[in-house]
Amino acid sequence: MKFFSIAIIFFLALNVSCAANAQQNQQYILQDAFPNLSFNNPVDLQHANDGTNRLFVVSQHGLIYVFENISEANSAKTFLDIRDKVIAGGELGLLGLAFHPDYENNGYFYVNYTASNPLRSVVARYSVSITNPNSAYKKSERILFQVNQPYRNHNGGQLAFGPDGYLYIALGDGGSAGDPQNNGQNQSSFLGKILRIDVNCTSGNRNYCIPPDNPFVGNTKGFKEEIYAYGLRNPWRFSFDPATGWLWAGDVGQGLWEEIDTIEKGKNYGWRIMEGNHCYHDSPCNTSGLTLPIWEYGHDNQGGCSVTGGYVKKKKKFPGLYGKYLYGDYCSGRIWTLKYDGVNPATNTLLLTENINISSFGIDKDNEVYLCDLNGKIYKLATTNPSPSLTPTPIPTTSTMPTQSPTPIKKGKIFGYVVDVKGGTVESAKVKLRGKATKINKKTSSDGAGFFEFADLEADIYKIITKKKEYKKSNQTITLDDGEEEEITIEIEKIVEV
Repeated sequence: MKFFSIAIIFFLALNVSCAANAQQNQQYILQDAFPNLSFNNPVDLQHANDGTNRLFVVSQHGLIYVFENISEANSAKTFLDIRDKVIAGGELGLLGLAFHPDYENNGYFYVNYTASNPLRSVVARYSVSITNPNSAYKKSERILFQVNQPYRNHNGGQLAFGPDGYLYIALGDGGSAGDPQNNGQNQSSFLGKILRIDVNCTSGNRNYCIPPDNPFVGNTKGFKEEIYAYGLRNPWRFSFDPATGWLWAGDVGQGLWEEIDTIEKGKNYGWRIMEGNHCYHDSPCNTSGLTLPIWEYGHDNQGGCSVTGGYVKKKKKFPGLYGKYLYGDYCSGRIWTLKYDGVNPATNTLLLTENINISSFGIDKDNEVYLCDLNGKIYKLATTNPSPSLTPTPIPTTSTMPTQSPTPIKKGKIFGYVVDVKGGTVESAKVKLRGKATKINKKTSSDGAGFFEFADLEADIYKIITKKKEYKKSNQTITLDDGEEEEITIEIEKIVEV
């Protein structure tokens, strides 16, 4: 991971809504989730899945805070303080937190931190206090796993339990530019890997067991049996989609390309042979046996430099985002959604851009997605124009029924993004909308983020025609009900001259 090493020139005075720099037509904004709270270098946010409505925020410096998940929260308690064990700064520190699936009964949780003398990554188990649910028992530490780090960067840090009940651990390639030790491709090294272990048993001199279906179990080549997948540079943040079981990871790139991967058992994700879909050293390079990313984006003049993996949206608060992977870039503050079904090519959509440093995403017990800003605040998505179906009109305690009042027509909206089929949003595309029954005829153009919008629409069947010079014309038909808001992605393809 590169982002902690980037100098932060100034800290922003952020308020409840940080939408001031949002583009005019954006549907979504970020909202300060807890206006009364601020944290020192927050790098992770988790919930305990124990039936309570609490959130836990990880500070890079070695602290875990706990507080009630309400916007009015005005204080956070120290859940765990291991600053005396942690070496922090740059990309070092307390980097990950995961609660045992049966935390409600056993009180176990797991952390990933860097320690010194020697410099190493440590995965350890702690227990909650038996008398205070908002405090951990510091002396309960049980170290499960340690690996020496050759450099001070690319430590990974994510921990998460999968649907199979096993603990998954992200480790970067050990640092320095270009993976000089070739750890990513070395199955005899833990570095540059995602590991999978069973924390519910012990084996030999290990405080864990090796799942019997790990890809290198029983090998005679000296490959580490803990390895689940390899060929990764710095998988800073990953998450599971509870609906599909897919493991999504944002792997931080070297100097040109950032990538999103869906991680599968035993697969080689290419580093340092490849950076994204591109040869890193030799061109052409041998890509046989490699699994390439489902999406990549380049370092550009908008400041993109370090991907922060997120979550697949499952809460239906924003129907247009449901089932899409939400992720961001630490440096540029851009946030995207990625639509991918495993069959068709992925479709990427820029959601918004904010002046924040996105260190991590997190979810609460209701699958609401949050963003951690390294500068101290926690944000969540909000919309500039809430849907009537999402914000019901309250029923007054006393009212007088009007007489002879017609039922008002609920107006709807069609909005979305124009994207190139090969990736990236398309600016200045001409978008026309025609209503079959209403005879509505509207025109607009996609903005710098590829965004377009048609508002105040009655229920009808609409034809949408999209044109842009050097692109093939696109035609789509959308059926809109009363008051419905329909988000669509229009894919257009460049004309290839022979």
